[in-house]
Amino acid sequence: MSERDERFAENIPGKYYITKFCIGCTLCSEIAPANFMENTDEELAVGHCYVYKQPETEADALMCEEAMDVCPADAIRNNG
Repeated sequence: MSERDERFAENIPGKYYITKFCIGCTLCSEIAPANFMENTDEELAVGHCYVYKQPETEADALMCEEAMDVCPADAIRNNG
């Protein structure tokens, strides 16, 4: 796996994941709050998001795809 595709450990296993290129903008969690969540660990200088639930419906998957398309850091991946 290249450094560009390195995942955060918090990502739940599955098709979608967020890489360490995440800048913590939280846009994905605004678009698809059922699937993405912000890590607000106070030890981190900058928070980041991660996939806490893989999509279970077509609607959820479409929201994840939208979040992936608009991610300013290109940090959301789909390995399916």
